[in-house]
Amino acid sequence: MGTTLAVIGIVLLALVCVIVLLYARRGVLTRGGAIVMAVRLTKSVPGRGWAPGFGRFDAGRLQWFRMFSYAPRAKVTLVRDETIVESRRRPEGPETQVFPPSVQVLVCKTPAGSVEIAMTESALTGFLSWLEAAPPRGGLSV
Repeated sequence: MGTTLAVIGIVLLALVCVIVLLYARRGVLTRGGAIVMAVRLTKSVPGRGWAPGFGRFDAGRLQWFRMFSYAPRAKVTLVRDETIVESRRRPEGPETQVFPPSVQVLVCKTPAGSVEIAMTESALTGFLSWLEAAPPRGGLSV
């Protein structure tokens, strides 16, 4: 009986540590502010492949971190002066079961390829303002 209680106690302690580590990581990474957003990591099944996370603006980059991960590094990074929004749409098909109606899906073109991101309209306003604040490409022509 005592061994069983010890094992249950150890399992519960490990579970608490796992949850505390997830929240501590999120707290450290979002200390300066962050936006909630999802990134589509795979397109193998139409409308699926979305992963929840949060984005952090940092020196001309938007770094995206998975919500439920212990990785200290960003999974996706968008560089402001290398990112172009190709299209914008509302969630469709299976996406409507995952996202609320206030979410917009963006297809962004980057040097590494196309990236799909989803965020609320209020976060989208900040994201688009951030993109527009990039210095002009190609310099000035006289």
